[in-house]
Amino acid sequence: MENVKTSCHGFTFQPLIFQRPPAPPSLLPPIRAPAPAQAPAPAQALLDPLGPRLLGPRLRKMAASTAQTNSSEAALAAVLVDMPELARLLEIDPYLKPFAVDFHNRYKHFCMTLNNITEHEGGIDKFSKGYESFGVHRCPDGGLYCKEWAPGAEGVFLTGDFNGWNPFSYPYKKLDFGKWELYIPPKQNQSIVVPHGSKLKVVITSKSGEILYRISPWAKYVTREVGNVNYDWIHWDPEHPYKCKHSRPKKPRSLRIYESHVGISSHEGKIASYKHFTCNVLPRIKNLGYNCIQLMAIMEHAYYASFGYQITSFFAASSRYGTPEELKELVDTAHSMGIIVLLDVVHSHASKNSEDGLNMFDGTDSCYFHSGPRGNHNLWDSRLFIYSSWEVLRFLLSNIRWWLEEYAFDGFRFDGVTSMLYHHHGIGQNFSGDYHEYFGLHVDEDALIYLMLANHLAHTLYPDSITIAEDVSGMPALCSPVSLGGCGFDYRLAMAIPDKWIQLLKEFKDEDWNMGNIVHTLTNRRYLEKYIAYAESHDQALVGDKSLAFWMMDAEMYSNMSVLAPFTPVIDRGIQLHKMIRLITHGLGGEGYLNFMGNEFGHPEWLDFPRKGNNESYHYARRQFHLADDDLLRYKFLNNFDRDMNKLEERYGWLSAPQAYVSEQHESNKIISFERANLLFIFNFHPSKSYSDYRVGTALLGKFKIVLDSDAAEYGGHQRVDHNTNFFSEPFEHNGRPYSLLIATNRARKSPKIAIHAAASAPLAETVKPGNNCMCITVEIYLLRSEYLTNAKKR
Repeated sequence: MENVKTSCHGFTFQPLIFQRPPAPPSLLPPIRAPAPAQAPAPAQALLDPLGPRLLGPRLRKMAASTAQTNSSEAALAAVLVDMPELARLLEIDPYLKPFAVDFHNRYKHFCMTLNNITEHEGGIDKFSKGYESFGVHRCPDGGLYCKEWAPGAEGVFLTGDFNGWNPFSYPYKKLDFGKWELYIPPKQNQSIVVPHGSKLKVVITSKSGEILYRISPWAKYVTREVGNVNYDWIHWDPEHPYKCKHSRPKKPRSLRIYESHVGISSHEGKIASYKHFTCNVLPRIKNLGYNCIQLMAIMEHAYYASFGYQITSFFAASSRYGTPEELKELVDTAHSMGIIVLLDVVHSHASKNSEDGLNMFDGTDSCYFHSGPRGNHNLWDSRLFIYSSWEVLRFLLSNIRWWLEEYAFDGFRFDGVTSMLYHHHGIGQNFSGDYHEYFGLHVDEDALIYLMLANHLAHTLYPDSITIAEDVSGMPALCSPVSLGGCGFDYRLAMAIPDKWIQLLKEFKDEDWNMGNIVHTLTNRRYLEKYIAYAESHDQALVGDKSLAFWMMDAEMYSNMSVLAPFTPVIDRGIQLHKMIRLITHGLGGEGYLNFMGNEFGHPEWLDFPRKGNNESYHYARRQFHLADDDLLRYKFLNNFDRDMNKLEERYGWLSAPQAYVSEQHESNKIISFERANLLFIFNFHPSKSYSDYRVGTALLGKFKIVLDSDAAEYGGHQRVDHNTNFFSEPFEHNGRPYSLLIATNRARKSPKIAIHAAASAPLAETVKPGNNCMCITVEIYLLRSEYLTNAKKR
């Protein structure tokens, strides 16, 4: 690994792998057939050649170290014989070689589980279709077939509207392995026994004699009547189910994600619907240039304020927004716009609800979850799955397939992966990057194998499907293919980036921002593992925290966002830095980009769902999109910039390009410059200095034109840059680049209302008379595109 060091406010950091590390040939033994097994020689004391004395302690330690090294190399060679593709992962990161056996064991466990599924269930394709037999299903003859897994139950019955709620008139038959089944023949007139829309319950008699009314874990639709506490299971079997009209879009080259919540997508103080989102929000997302939607809080959750992370019914689309058919229409309409749709899937834990959840389904605490303390998440107050259970695997893998096939989702963002990966669930852990933190007995291998199986299933069924891991620990190979020993995710969230921006805004003055630390945070990612970069997500918008816009502008957003009023220093700084933070995150932070709905235009206030603590108010559980549509408000400037930033990325594809080359991170000048996808990005973070004729290095020889300028009028800028200016690079080495160019602004355009003339990208004209140095900032961001010149005449 190359020792790259960056400075952060007086501290020196040695980051993890930034670039592809060299792989010395001596560390990669060739893969050969294993030698015949031999019995190990008995251990003998090493002798001093000068006499029959035993070697000293230091020499004995050296000899033992040499023996251990030889043993490790032999073990590595044996692993690579059995798993040759692992050599590629170890070539990418040689520091993983001491853990080759761990990768090998994980892969063997995965293969063994997959082989067992094939041997006993006919393959993962059949195994993952549990929803076709479990639950309640109408038969072709009009009868009803029911099946449940309740290993701790003494008896299982079906009741509901169809039998006048007689709890014991339809008993299930007990099968092997804790399964129960029931067949109800059709009525004499061949009519359906349980019509669409009927209420049902599974009745469980426990071994202790209790009679429990439960909702089937496989229920496809549950709803709650006004005034009721618990949800009701509704038999969903419409006569004319929604049929998709549009094919799935192809996997996008670059991923630009709009993180969305259907319920808060209206400006009104109520829960919005699937229909509202389809008709009003999808066109907005398309116009903003996003090509992917991540839908939150879709899996049914009884508690609205949980943001969808306390799941009660895993196969049911939340009824508070509408019907399953309306969700299918939403996804299908998005596909017609060329937008893929990801589901925020929660398989890391489940709600503790028992009457309308999975908890205590069969009367025991060990049906779908670990029994005892291991089955509880202390911080989340929820239940933890037992991933080694055969039927839990069937349930979760079938759940993955259900959302892919029934609703045509294009992939998943897996929530709470860190909690799944470790027995300690990440609680109280400060992951330092030491590789020993990712291997050993503290790793939940059963959960890891489940994640490998889930990724294998999704990518086998739909090769273009996308999976994203929410992991804060930095688990190596999480986004490497399963065949290489990885977990198989396509992307992981770059969760350190939003924390860094919040830290800078909360704890540091603008003049104290450390350029090297910003670049380090944005580029510190594992080689060949893709990251989703974001300046802020739903986490930063929740009550108790603030969005970036609110951190920077706070109360003035209520009074000074009108274009009819002059810029105040606070609003000016906030608007310009908002654009700057987003673009540098977009351009430098990863291989994908995410934005939470409304934050693109600096949505004011915070997000808070109705609860007792706020008198069940919906005032903060909404998105006020009309603010960005109002020509008299400055929110439109941020909205326009976000739109054009995304559309520029669509044109040049920097997210799918190799990682950027950072040529400058100047601490005193507060300049960051980097190149990616044949674009030159230049940022000036200085709160009080501007620069004229500033030299910037580049790898390209040619003419450069401005393709995005945050100082343009349509983005709330001060129009100090002449877009008709061409910039020419010359063969003058600068900052390690073979060519360089001078950047200058149009000096004729000065803004007398701006006290401080600072930039966020290219150097600007001379400094205007300063004042309020830390507050009054104008920000300019230039993206420069090179037009290659083929001969000296054109130059």
